[in-house]
Amino acid sequence: MSTRLIRFLVPGTGRRFRCGGLSVELQTARLMAGLCATEVVTYRQRQDDLNFLDDCLQREQPDRSILWIVSWGFDVPRLIRRLRGHRVAYHAHSSGYGFDLPAGVPVLAVSRNTLGYWGARAPRNPLCLVPNALADPWFTRGARGKQGARPIDVFVQARKSSPYVLDHLVPALQRAGLRVEVQSGWVDDLVELFNQSTVYLYDSADYWRGRGVTEGFGLPPLEALACGCVVFSSLNHALADHGDPCRTVHQIGCGRLEFDLDRIQRAVRNPSQWRPQVDQLETDLAPYTETCLRESWRAALKHLDALDVLPGPALINPATWQLRWRQRLERLRRVVDRLPGWPAT
Repeated sequence: MSTRLIRFLVPGTGRRFRCGGLSVELQTARLMAGLCATEVVTYRQRQDDLNFLDDCLQREQPDRSILWIVSWGFDVPRLIRRLRGHRVAYHAHSSGYGFDLPAGVPVLAVSRNTLGYWGARAPRNPLCLVPNALADPWFTRGARGKQGARPIDVFVQARKSSPYVLDHLVPALQRAGLRVEVQSGWVDDLVELFNQSTVYLYDSADYWRGRGVTEGFGLPPLEALACGCVVFSSLNHALADHGDPCRTVHQIGCGRLEFDLDRIQRAVRNPSQWRPQVDQLETDLAPYTETCLRESWRAALKHLDALDVLPGPALINPATWQLRWRQRLERLRRVVDRLPGWPAT
């Protein structure tokens, strides 16, 4: 049976839930509406304009033509349990939460980093790659082909930035006479703010290490590249998917503070020598258009529909302790087989 409705589960869409993960779910629901019916359903906050999970489960029986998408990190195991009997898939952003997935639950990974995590942790579950996309304004309004001076030398977003950047690098850049903008509140037009900036700093490694999970995709460095900024970024987790050191981005916190200071000042003075050529940049950004995202989901949905119609139980991922015990037994058997007079097995 083919999918006729996709329901994206989010805790709510209000200000308290605003984050990159929510933006991605809402963007994906909007784009998938061109392939089949889509619906955003909340499960923590009741909203007049959206269905609520409890109400849906009370009034409806499980229907294999409806695909439920869960994504909210720590809520995923509980939501999958509540949706037992329903058709459900995990839209995986960050990894490292520590839970395991039931047999047969597909993983729709937003990055190769996350795909590799689940490819190791749940190799018998269906796995698909559906990379996130930049929204169209970043392509249509991003000033990556425009030359000339910009009013902001260095732009930093305070959220996720490391203490190294905020407490050491930024003050040092300011003492060197650079115009540094540290953004901490809501911005109505983030594209324009990036367009006004020469260098963009993004260092999220400490932020995610402290939380024990990963940078699921890392849109900000791509957004900065789309606006023609020189990008200095950490290379943790999914940032390594699209961050090519010394070509598209430059590693931040690279050895010593003085090295960062020298490179950033030189990038401000001569940005064209530090950012990719425009034609190469267009090639690098091409996989992250909304059109590509829609096609990735189209292929994933076709794959899952084909899998769902076939009979038979889902393959089970063996437990780690079972694998280790089996390997120990195999090593012990090889040792025993070498003993004099012992019949080889």
